[in-house]
Amino acid sequence: MSPRTVASAPRRKGAKTSGKPPRKKKAALPPLSITYPDAAGIDIGASSHFVAVPVGRDTEPVREFAAFTADLRLLVQWLRDCRVTAVAMESTGVYWIPLYEMLEAAGFEVHLVNARHVKTVPGRKSDVLDCQWLQQLMSFGLLRGAFRPADEVCALRAVWRHRDMLLSYQSRHVQHLQKALTQMNVQLHNVISDIMGTTGQAIVRAIVAGERDAQVLARLRHHRIRADEAEIARSLEGNWRHEHLFSLKQALTLYDTYAGQIVDCDAELQRLLSTLKAHEVPDGGLVGDAPRGGPSKNAPRFDARTALFEAGGVDLTRIPGIEASSALKIISEIGTDLRRFPSVKHFTSWLGLCPGTKISGGKALSGTTKRCANRAAQALRMAAQALRKSQSALGAYHRRLCARMDRAKAITATAHKLARLVYFMLTRGQAYVDAGQQQYEERYQQRVIQSLTKRAQALGFQLIPAPQPA
Repeated sequence: MSPRTVASAPRRKGAKTSGKPPRKKKAALPPLSITYPDAAGIDIGASSHFVAVPVGRDTEPVREFAAFTADLRLLVQWLRDCRVTAVAMESTGVYWIPLYEMLEAAGFEVHLVNARHVKTVPGRKSDVLDCQWLQQLMSFGLLRGAFRPADEVCALRAVWRHRDMLLSYQSRHVQHLQKALTQMNVQLHNVISDIMGTTGQAIVRAIVAGERDAQVLARLRHHRIRADEAEIARSLEGNWRHEHLFSLKQALTLYDTYAGQIVDCDAELQRLLSTLKAHEVPDGGLVGDAPRGGPSKNAPRFDARTALFEAGGVDLTRIPGIEASSALKIISEIGTDLRRFPSVKHFTSWLGLCPGTKISGGKALSGTTKRCANRAAQALRMAAQALRKSQSALGAYHRRLCARMDRAKAITATAHKLARLVYFMLTRGQAYVDAGQQQYEERYQQRVIQSLTKRAQALGFQLIPAPQPA
């Protein structure tokens, strides 16, 4: 008897059953239908692009266009002549950006798809087959376009990423500066924590200007430095070789050069944020004090908190752990309009912060979050990491997670909670109000007591509170 016959046979009288309810039959998947009949597929390359249109629209349904601007204009015109309305292209490096912007300006529905979704296609690999496969998948609606914010936000994002790049270049020259001091046996970094702080910069600039007296250099010490003048003077006794002084001067000059470029970026960021202004600051200024502590050394040199409120209508810096720089990075990546995400679950999934759903045979194999190089998620993880010593409800939540799991997972889980707060604030216009660490601990204690009471009742016991000491 075949397995199908056994499964469909009636149950015998008196036969034992497992007691489990029968599984519900899953609804059958709808048949594939043409969703985008006027779709085209483009395989992006560095020097040329291969474009495929539906068969019958042209005598040559697949054409190759060079990456020059004039050829891209011909590409756009050819798609119009072929009555194409939707276009699918892979995100290959940065080569897709000029064509994407040109197609979007021309009124096409452009879908930027992930190359991983189509890389497992069987058959021989070629540019012609790639663009045809993209066109076919797009016509059936099997591809989803990546999230790309509005043009104003894209401009803000480009400048902010450029600023991050300049900061990384500047930090490398700080290492070159410290290397030159070490080669001269100037042990300044052993007595002060930040060589490019107020005291460190004053001493280094004086050395470059020609000062060699350790006692005179030590008098440049800031009053908040723990080391005294005598200890700093001992660390400033070096050999002052000419080649190392030359390297020190070059490193300081390059450091100042990048500092000037960063100032220009801050001015451009302030201008771009003013174009996003859609809300007015209430009378009396923003509610609440400024976030804990002063601005960081690499923070923008303008009132980013007010500018972000005028753009989004909410103050993200009221969330513990998120400062002005982090909020600016998040807004530059996601924008202020999150209608593209139907729910908060879609938003956290795009960030790569939600638990994974790897299930096979009815068994959860793994709940690890997917690997994703999302810059907004990185900023949220950094904000979550800063909550370790925060005396707030989120700080208590993060410390409780650290006690239950390893630190990396706790940071990701806290970043997931921060992402949910950001989503609800931007979509609902709600302000964040911190309940405080004490209230969070009291609520958590009540939940623990309720759980223990239910377990005690199930075992036939009664939970009685212990008498308080006098």
